Amino acid sequence: MIEIKNLNKYFFKGEEREIHALKNINLEIQKGEFSLLSGASGCGKTTLLNAIGALDSVDSGEIYLEDKEISHLSEEQRTQLRLREIGFVFQAYNLVPVLNVAENIGFIMKLQGVSADKIEHRVVEVAKMLEIENKLHSLPSTLSGGQQQRVAVARAVASKPKIILADEPTANLDSTNSQTLMEMMHSLNEKEGITILFASHDELVINSVRRVIQLSDGAIVSS
Repeated sequence: MIEIKNLNKYFFKGEEREIHALKNINLEIQKGEFSLLSGASGCGKTTLLNAIGALDSVDSGEIYLEDKEISHLSEEQRTQLRLREIGFVFQAYNLVPVLNVAENIGFIMKLQGVSADKIEHRVVEVAKMLEIENKLHSLPSTLSGGQQQRVAVARAVASKPKIILADEPTANLDSTNSQTLMEMMHSLNEKEGITILFASHDELVINSVRRVIQLSDGAIVSS
């Protein structure tokens, strides 16, 4: 699914290299994996996740998504890639406050030009999977944190991306909601066949995944 070769990323201050954020990263993620990028804050896990998701550029090296090189695309090409092939779940739920739950879940599909009837069918299908079908007409502001995160996951899954990237998805949840979320993500991974890659240092997430990729100071130290 994903192959990364000799990836390097620097953060610059003026013309000087300030931080070597990713150091010669080489990594393969297979289709259907349920895996985690782990490590202490500042180790590079979110930077690597953002590079894989075409949110950030890199300074050298290559990233392949199903044999397509994606690390040196134009901004427009990266936008289309994110829209059509990659789903995101962030620590902040990033729901559109003026849209109800159904509209938030179907938002990406609407941008893709999917017909209204297909969107409606898929929204209901995913909402049932995540047990929020009774909240479809509610606004995000009326939901609990756990419910909002479920909506964010539903939005990421609804368009059937090739991979979902989840950055600290349990950070704003209590232990009960965190456990429920991970169980649901695991179920979606199995039922939908979607590859899921987390970035987190939450022990609950670490104990829930099948593979842990440990980073330290911008380098992979174990997998």
